[in-house]
Amino acid sequence: MSREFPIGLTPPDWLVRNLQPQQAPLNWPAIARAAIAMALPLTIGLAVGQPAYGALASMGALSGVIGDTADAYRMRILNIAIPQLFGAIGVTLGSAVYGHGWYAVAALTGIALVSGMISTIGAVASVSGLLLLLNSVIGAGLPLPGAWWLAPVLMSGGGLLVLLLALLAWPLRSGIPERSAVANTYRTVADLLATCGDDPTAGYDAARQTVTQSLNQSYDLVLARRARHHGRSPELTRLLAQLNAITPVVEAAPAVHQSGHPLPPEIREAVRHLAHAVETGYTGPIGLALPTPTGETTRAVDHALRHAAEVVTAPDVDPRGIDDRLGRPAALRIRTARAARNVLLSSGSWRYGLRLAVCIGLAQVLVSSVPVARSYWVALTITFVMKPDFGSVFSRALLRALGTVAGLVIAAAVLSVVPRGWWEVLVLLVLAPLIPALTPRGYGYQTAAITPVILLLSDVLNHQGTALLLPRLVDSLIGCGIALIAGYLLWPESWHTRVGDRLAEAVADTARYVESAFGTAEAGAVAAGEEVDPAVRARMRRRLYRDLSVIRTEFQRALTEPPPTGRLAAGWLPLVVAVERIVDATTAARVRVKHGAPVPSPAEVTQVALQLRELSQGVRESEVLVEVRTDLTGPADSVLEPLRQEVAAARAIASPH
Repeated sequence: MSREFPIGLTPPDWLVRNLQPQQAPLNWPAIARAAIAMALPLTIGLAVGQPAYGALASMGALSGVIGDTADAYRMRILNIAIPQLFGAIGVTLGSAVYGHGWYAVAALTGIALVSGMISTIGAVASVSGLLLLLNSVIGAGLPLPGAWWLAPVLMSGGGLLVLLLALLAWPLRSGIPERSAVANTYRTVADLLATCGDDPTAGYDAARQTVTQSLNQSYDLVLARRARHHGRSPELTRLLAQLNAITPVVEAAPAVHQSGHPLPPEIREAVRHLAHAVETGYTGPIGLALPTPTGETTRAVDHALRHAAEVVTAPDVDPRGIDDRLGRPAALRIRTARAARNVLLSSGSWRYGLRLAVCIGLAQVLVSSVPVARSYWVALTITFVMKPDFGSVFSRALLRALGTVAGLVIAAAVLSVVPRGWWEVLVLLVLAPLIPALTPRGYGYQTAAITPVILLLSDVLNHQGTALLLPRLVDSLIGCGIALIAGYLLWPESWHTRVGDRLAEAVADTARYVESAFGTAEAGAVAAGEEVDPAVRARMRRRLYRDLSVIRTEFQRALTEPPPTGRLAAGWLPLVVAVERIVDATTAARVRVKHGAPVPSPAEVTQVALQLRELSQGVRESEVLVEVRTDLTGPADSVLEPLRQEVAAARAIASPH
């Protein structure tokens, strides 16, 4: 029988959220690659009588295992190969200042500034910046064997071994990850349609979020490859057309849900049938057993599904008629120049770079002034904890400490029982797969998996055995403490300034979307009553949902922080949901108008847009939630009535005096 905690001993919500493991399927190919890529270098090193060289290559493979997260093969090249280049630069620079005292302190502080700034560019740059600093710290803190060039070659070679293993199936599976992603998007849309009309709307909201995430992933995969092919690949053009074709079905879903009448099961089965055709590449005749539409919303679904079926089964697609919805990525040189300019001119990148540099600088000054065993572990801990795109600094420091303790328990058993030599290879074959298996569960679980692997490889290099355990714990706690104080508490960057401005901008974009949906004027951009290009409107809607998805993620990260940040996030999160529902209501109204409902008057649309702009300004200026009266009136039978209700609900959640 379960027992509840006594009053006063119940753990706080933010702590429970931090410790709760995330659900994710096991990636068996990645698990197998981790075992082979990390054990093989050590095996070769032992076979040729150079176990230290093998351990260095296995350490490099660890970075490749951590970056082995992409589905598409071309993305794997970016996620693994580019960071290895930065890692090689890092270990070379670090080795150059090894044993040089304050020069090493200054060098690592400068590298931390650069690492932090480039980490703000994007996902690949973030991992590259991480590896640049990590390997610099290792090079500056460890006497690496061999000539100056050997350690960079061995560590990069270990990471590239992971990439080689990941690309072995490319000739046989080229394009399959992209097709699977698009097919999965169709399946999430089928699940969304199954929740339409249900009351309460919690199931619908969750399904809509899943569709948004799936669309984001699919567009990212397809457009990343399309940027290289520039529309020349028929396969990619077809996949992009299939993604665009499911968009009208997604747009019809809010109207169906708003009607309160669930769809017949034949509808969602038809979408799943299309998903199977996408995944298998089927282009033959396809029969959709669709019921006869009975109203505006069902006509919209029927029309959208029949169009999707035509696109899915079309053997050829004209690339000139395919719009990328979010826009085709620019050429690599243009994106590189744009990223460099943004990094140099962005206050956010300088601010984060300085935060990381201050923390690394303090750590290096401390270990240079006070004898600390294995002192480079302090800076390594700070580097992992201070990643801005990996979650809250507070949460990562807490989970790093807890994960290190759990990992040390495993490491103690390994180092005290397992003899050195070939037995270590067998242990590595068991421990290495735990890294990709536990990483999706959360940062604490990843730390618990990585810690014994790192200590085992460190023991191969220095033969200190269990003497490594206590220094590892002390250094990790020191690093977490420095990150919490110098990288978190001493920076008065409130949660609201990090997220509130982005939410306010999303609300303002929602006002523009409302106007574009019904052709009302905004600063003379669109004449009243003029039809807006459907592709422009679809692109606007996709960007809105993408932005709101990112904002929701930021809110969920903030929930893992202690008060007042977590409490503020919990209070503002309903507004994110409310804005998503406003976008849904706008789309539903547009769908109804397209299929026969009366067009709302420009005055109605202008009134709603004005209320949204006032809400945006209030979110930008307000630090707390204050409920106020909303002045929204109009015909009760108007298609905008549900939208007015959603706007009123949003303003009731958060509007300043």
